[in-house]
Amino acid sequence: MLPQLNHPEIVAELTAMSDRYEAALGSNDIPELDILFYHGPETVRYGVGETLYGFTEIAAFRRNRAGGSPPRDVLKRHITAIGTDTGTVDLEFRRHGGTRIGRQSQTWIRTPDGWKIIAAHVSLMADIS
Repeated sequence: MLPQLNHPEIVAELTAMSDRYEAALGSNDIPELDILFYHGPETVRYGVGETLYGFTEIAAFRRNRAGGSPPRDVLKRHITAIGTDTGTVDLEFRRHGGTRIGRQSQTWIRTPDGWKIIAAHVSLMADIS
C-alpha cells in the first residue's frame, strides 16, 4: 500500500522549507544551508559541475565556492509529500542574465532535528537561444 501522497499539512511544511532553502541560497547563508542538509555520509549532492558524497564534502564545497550560488529566479516548483516524513521538491530556475533553464531536485526527510535534504541534484539544460 502506498503512503498517503500530498497531505496538505506536509506539503505546506515542505513549501516552507523550500522557501527557507531558496532564501539561504540567495543570500549565501552557509550556516543556514548547513542546517538544511542532513549531516551524514548518506547525503548526496550532484551539482552542475561537481559530485559530492556526504555532508562533509557538501559543506566544504559551499565554503570554497567564491560568492555562492549565482542569483536565480524560480520559474516553477513541484512539491510531493510522500507520507508524513518524506517529500520531494523539484523546480525549474533561470540564473539572472542567463538563457538556460536549470533544474533542481531535492529529497527531504523528517529527522528529530526537523526537515533535512538528503539528496539533491542540480543541472542546466542546453542553451535554447
